[in-house]
Amino acid sequence: MVSELDLALVHALQVRPRAPWTDLAPLLGVTAVTLARRWERLTEQGLAWVSAVPGPAFSRSGCTAFVFVRCAPAARQRLAEQVARLREAVTVELVAPGSADLMLDVLAPDLASVHRFVNEDLASLPDVLAVECVFATSLYAEGSRWRLGSLDASQLSVLGRSGTTTTAGGSISDLTEPDHVLLDALVKDGRTRLAELAELISSSAATVRRRLNRLMASGVVAFRCDVAPTVSGLPVAVTFRGRATASDVNHLHRTLATLPECRLLAAVTGPANVLATYWLRDIGSVQQRETAACAQLPSLDITERVLGIHTVKRMGHLLDGDGRRVGVCAIRPW
Repeated sequence: MVSELDLALVHALQVRPRAPWTDLAPLLGVTAVTLARRWERLTEQGLAWVSAVPGPAFSRSGCTAFVFVRCAPAARQRLAEQVARLREAVTVELVAPGSADLMLDVLAPDLASVHRFVNEDLASLPDVLAVECVFATSLYAEGSRWRLGSLDASQLSVLGRSGTTTTAGGSISDLTEPDHVLLDALVKDGRTRLAELAELISSSAATVRRRLNRLMASGVVAFRCDVAPTVSGLPVAVTFRGRATASDVNHLHRTLATLPECRLLAAVTGPANVLATYWLRDIGSVQQRETAACAQLPSLDITERVLGIHTVKRMGHLLDGDGRRVGVCAIRPW
């Protein structure tokens, strides 16, 4: 069972993923020890986890692509598991049969790396029949900004922001080898303690703190708290692909991103220049969300509805059929 305290804890960690338990305890009205135990149980059961992800600077110096893969029906699960082992495919989702069988989120340092992944690593797999790749030109909403909605306005006011001002002036090309070692560990567990991280690079906790603060302030890295559908209460994932006039695309953050349950929203290349993912309570909500989206953006023409069946991998974390985390296949988009 997921309690109200569990939900509040997850929401607090979505706002401040690495916050000390002592900071969150007064807000949630329990002891730090209680929060630590609750979080341990949630992570052990695969219901929630914190991980390092590319920050806002990645969209400037890195490359984000969405890849749609066709394969033989009998090969869907096998191919999804194969692709999940590839580092560039940070998210792998089995979708309802249609124009695609798999949908991938691909992060790479540059266009050449995406091209190499799609045309060599992915296309060489024997089960792949066809591949479509579109690139994000602007990212208006993504997983680290999504919130559970369990805390009230007064609690959020007390919680405040992370305390780190992001300038987004960094570049992934500026990363050092110690930075990569730290990020590799934080992709697996974003709440790894400073002392443990310090051991990895033979340094002090104070030095690690300064390194992490620099990486976050520069926008190179961010942290996010992900959850299983048992926690979110939103088991249905749908991705809309559509066309909107060029003049309206820049208004996406004021229209489609404001709709409830928006998980991802991007302007992309190709004839369908808008891609939006929503987490919903049931299948019946798909039509409601599409209607609301078209009302918010009248020029939008929905051309495809991609229904998620099973997320095999989300930002490097392997999930079972119920969306619980069962392992990690480390990613290194930096």
